[in-house]
Amino acid sequence: MTSTAEPDAPSRRASPLAVEERQSMIIDAIMPLLIEHGRDVTSRQIAEAAGIAEGTIFRAFGDKDSLIDAAIERYLDPEPMKRELRMIDVGKPIEEKLLLLITIMQERFGHVFRILTAVGHRRPPERSQREDFARIVSEVLEPELDALGWAPDRVAHIIRMITFSTAFPQLNHGIEFTPEELTHLVLHGIMRTPPTPSQGNRCSHDS
Repeated sequence: MTSTAEPDAPSRRASPLAVEERQSMIIDAIMPLLIEHGRDVTSRQIAEAAGIAEGTIFRAFGDKDSLIDAAIERYLDPEPMKRELRMIDVGKPIEEKLLLLITIMQERFGHVFRILTAVGHRRPPERSQREDFARIVSEVLEPELDALGWAPDRVAHIIRMITFSTAFPQLNHGIEFTPEELTHLVLHGIMRTPPTPSQGNRCSHDS
């Protein structure tokens, strides 16, 4: 009895990535290299990190500078941060909400500092971005608006100011502040403990 050999099944190759997917994959690979090497990163280093041939980089972006610019734009894109801020539960206590706001902003400025140090300065954030942040802070603190001693846009400015200055070594002179410390500062100032109503009244009478 003879058996007939079945024809070999055709080999299956992985479907090629769409251009946008390939570009995104390459950008993911270049980010740690940019922080380490800046614009001196080589196409060979990028290709090895991404697991691709060097020619693939140029087919996807045209040249290395275009890839670097695309990576910086994505890294500095504020939209992911704004989505994270909008996910804060407005029903949480104000201290927890401020801690989340400050933590997210401090991490954001830390990331920005690292990339700007590596690749050089970029344009400052647009006014609309600052206004968006102020609106988000107003939404997050909406349940406490009547109790706030400052307008929400000024609270937002204070949060931006202290998180920015504490994230940049040139400004904080190596003195680090935790998000918990900054949250206490925003809520209570420099007092060791929040003043009681009687203490506040006594201070106002003394003045």
